Amino acid sequence: MDTKTLRKLHRKFAPIVFLPVFLTAFTGVFYRVARSWFGASDELGDFILFIHQGEFLGKDLRVFYVLLNGLGLIAMVATGIIMTGIFRSKKVKKVDEN
Repeated sequence: MDTKTLRKLHRKFAPIVFLPVFLTAFTGVFYRVARSWFGASDELGDFILFIHQGEFLGKDLRVFYVLLNGLGLIAMVATGIIMTGIFRSKKVKKVDEN
């Protein structure tokens, strides 16, 4: 797959993947900070985990939320790394012997 096509796919899927990944990351960090540093109540902690784990979608859709969230994150990271070009082999420049 060429870089141009990869960039188009990345650009198309990034906004879709952003919201669930951001929500999961934000609520995960918020839960840990609120509980550890500020002594948040069990009730608040349960509410944050309710959002973090996708329980608001119900038992059946929760599995898909977690699966697609993980796969989306892996895809965004992989395409982002590939687009940086750090794994491309560098061409050796030939020097004229004049």
